[in-house]
Amino acid sequence: MTPWTFHNPVDVRAGIGALSQLPALVGERDALLIAFPEAEPLGLVGQVRGLLGARLVAVETDIRPNPDVRWLAPLYERLWRDHRGARCVIALGGGSSIDAAKAMLTATPSGRFDELLDHLIDPKAAPLPAGRPEKLDEQRHRALIAIPTTAGTGSEVTPWATLWDADRARKHSLHLPWTWPEAAIVDASLMVSLPPMATLASGLDALSHALESLWNVHRNPVSASLAVSAARAIVATLPALLREPRRLDLRETLATAALQAGLAFSNTRTALAHSLSYDITLARGTAHGIACSFSLPRVMRLALGRDAALDAQLLSIFPAGDVEGAVAALERFLAALGVSTDPADYGIAPEDWDTRVAHALRGPRGRNFIQAHA
Repeated sequence: MTPWTFHNPVDVRAGIGALSQLPALVGERDALLIAFPEAEPLGLVGQVRGLLGARLVAVETDIRPNPDVRWLAPLYERLWRDHRGARCVIALGGGSSIDAAKAMLTATPSGRFDELLDHLIDPKAAPLPAGRPEKLDEQRHRALIAIPTTAGTGSEVTPWATLWDADRARKHSLHLPWTWPEAAIVDASLMVSLPPMATLASGLDALSHALESLWNVHRNPVSASLAVSAARAIVATLPALLREPRRLDLRETLATAALQAGLAFSNTRTALAHSLSYDITLARGTAHGIACSFSLPRVMRLALGRDAALDAQLLSIFPAGDVEGAVAALERFLAALGVSTDPADYGIAPEDWDTRVAHALRGPRGRNFIQAHA
């Protein structure tokens, strides 16, 4: 086996009641809270206020799905103008809340968002200062504590954020040394009120993370072990949870699986299915977890047969005698959840599918796919 590494710097606190550890993680710092709109009526914002008191200096709950630079820019500039001394950002919510929070971490020289956007468009032409973490000065980047309220994003243990740019019809991938969360709190009691569709989409996003980290040129024994464990748990738990959404034990099992999947792809990144998904979300507004997962059987068919160890891992998740049997098992799993695997249902004509796959394989995510290097 060639040499490999596994690295993840996030301090993870997990389990029922883990939210109580938030004050210790924040310490004496002033904190900003970035949350989804329903967090206030659900009482989640109140819980954070009760734990932090005066240390919570601002709350922003107008976070929409698929964070777009048009509304991130004024939010960013207001928070840096009014609360430059706040050294900690708390993200409470799903992937959109955590991604939006990651956009609030970087201290640009002028305090304007367009400097960050210029960097996202062309990092070499618009480099950012590294910041000075040893001093409490205006150029110090903020730290992030991520508290997912969905079991699926994985963003609480990765440095990446997807920021959308509808005006340019593209998405930007934010990834800087300081966008790794400092800590993550995974408390399934915060997820009990998650609606069925959000439970489904986030669970399938986690399954996509697990599988995408397996059929990946960067997989290693640790990431693969985490991914297989996560995928098995998701396949066994998600249907039951959709039938009994108030069961806290199932929520906790799924939250742990989503965390494992996040840890796995934090070292491999995602691959072909994610690459195929972005245009669908941008053009049709399809939920990210659905846009990623509908193509999984087709992608798995491409992956199987390329590597014996990978085949064994996939067949341990979807037991079957052969490749087609494993693909069929995944198709049945998705169909039972009401998820179509027909590209035509996502606006992709049959004659366009191969073209899209070929294009995706040339992209940064697609190049991670084992097929691209076979």
